[in-house]
This record gives sequence, C-alpha cells and structure tokens, in this order.
Amino acid sequence: MWGWPVGESTRGSQRVPLRTVDVARESGYSVQQVRDLERLGVIPPAARSSNGYRSYRPVHVHALRAYRGLASAVGPVEARQMLAEVRTETIAAAASAFNEVHVRLARERDEALRAQEALRAIQAEADTGGFEQEGDAMTITELAGALGVRPSALRYWEQEGLVVPERVTSLRARRYGLSAIRAARIVVALRGTGYGISAVRDLVGSLYQLDGLGEPERILQQRLDQIATRTVALLRAGTDLAAVVTSAQGPDDQSARADDAR
Repeated sequence: MWGWPVGESTRGSQRVPLRTVDVARESGYSVQQVRDLERLGVIPPAARSSNGYRSYRPVHVHALRAYRGLASAVGPVEARQMLAEVRTETIAAAASAFNEVHVRLARERDEALRAQEALRAIQAEADTGGFEQEGDAMTITELAGALGVRPSALRYWEQEGLVVPERVTSLRARRYGLSAIRAARIVVALRGTGYGISAVRDLVGSLYQLDGLGEPERILQQRLDQIATRTVALLRAGTDLAAVVTSAQGPDDQSARADDAR
C-alpha cells in the first residue's frame, strides 16, 4: 500500500520496518525529536516489535518532512493540528484544508503589496505636495470616511499614540491636520497587513525621523520576503503532504468513504 518510496529496506521479499534512527536520518530530525513529534501527534503512533522497539513505516518519514514545511508556513501548533486531523479526514477534506493555507498566504501577500503601494503613494504625494496641503484639516468623521474606518478606530489610535489630532473650538473637537492625516493613512496600510499596535507605533514614529517612510518600506519588504519563504516551504512539503493524505486511508477505506459520499 505504501509503495515504500522513502527509507526502503528489504530482506529478500520481506520489507523491514524502519527503526527510529532510520526515520531520523531520512527526515532530518534527531532521534529525540522523532520521539517528541510522535508524542505530540505529528506522526501516527509507531508499532512496537516483540522486543519493545518502535517500528515505523515510510509514511512516518513523509509526515515528518511535511511537518517541517507546514510548520514554516503556518506555525508548529497549527501544523501539528492539521497533520493529526488528516488521519481522520477524507482525502477531499484534507486536500481542502491544505489548499486553504495556499489561499491564506496569497491573501497575505496581496495585503502586503497593497500596503506597500499605499506607502509609496503617500510618499509620492508628499514629494509633489498632492493630496493634503498645509492648512488643510479634517474632522474625525471626514477622516474616518476618507480612510474607510470607524471614528472609534481613530479614537483608539489616538489613545495608543499613533495618530495625534489637534484640539480646537470650545467643544474641544478633534481636528486632523497634514501630519495626522498622513500618519492615519500609514496606520491603515500597516494594520491591514496584520501588524500589531506596538509594531505600528514604532513604524509611525520613524516618520518623524530622518528616514521618513524608509523603515515602514523596509518592514513591508521584509514581510513580503517572509511570505515568499513560507510559500516555498509549503510547496516543498507538497509531495510529502500528498503521501500522508493518501496513506491515511487504505484502499478499502477510500472505497467505503466514496460510497458514503454518494
């Protein structure tokens, strides 16, 4: 059933089960890591031989290799959960779950690219004097509408020191001048890519230093590079993930599930 594509060991016509050290060598993990990942459910429990030693199959190696790439793409906790669920899911459900990871990475990349474009547009406008002119100002309602956010978001950003409006009139209404409008636009761009408040605060602070938008640009490019690395790791894990998914069910199980689905 398994085809023994990895770690093949035979004696005559008898296939020899893989030892822990064999699995470690084939997967690139240490012997202790193999045992730990088995305990965590990344791989199915190993069979035990008559003398008590663990006995593995090639699917264990595939699962460990798949875990490495999947953990790089989504993190170790989610990777463990996904590989554990594969053993109880249909092939269609498992394939759908892994496809969602590809979709998620593509969405993160699109968001980072949009934020990068927004930062460049802001910089271009600042260089040419476009969009905002000195002396221009917006109320909280006007700025929220222009940015596509709720006024409560602007109030929260004010509390966190991200966007600081002026206070004018007897009612102490908020008034957003050039620098506040620019900062708010950058906060929207960065928050849209998943950056937390503390990280955004540091980046917005760089606007008032000599590097201007240089640091936010660098951080966004770093994020794009990280997404690319995660995507490549997932692609490399693809063959092993396919082996795990198809090996999770025997031929009889697959036929039975197909009949149930009809």
